[in-house]
Amino acid sequence: MNYSFHPDAEAEFLESVGYYESVVAGLGHSLIDEFDTLARLICESPKSWKVERRPNIRKASLRKFPLSIVYRETVSDIQVLAVSHDRRRPQYWLGRV
Repeated sequence: MNYSFHPDAEAEFLESVGYYESVVAGLGHSLIDEFDTLARLICESPKSWKVERRPNIRKASLRKFPLSIVYRETVSDIQVLAVSHDRRRPQYWLGRV
């Protein structure tokens, strides 16, 4: 299974990469690597993470960054709804559902 981004989630992800890269050279690349690793795990076993919002929206946290992948499983792929900061604006992404 593959994943796709909601347009707003892709913008969030790219913004986060840019931010971390501006803080320390190479940190943005580390975020990309960790995101890709977690996204692949989600694609392999999408039901492994707790339901955040019924019926099927789940959230998986990155380990080295205070970010989470908010996603849902569709018939054809995993849709990333948000790349949310763990301590800011909880559930702001609900309008994307």
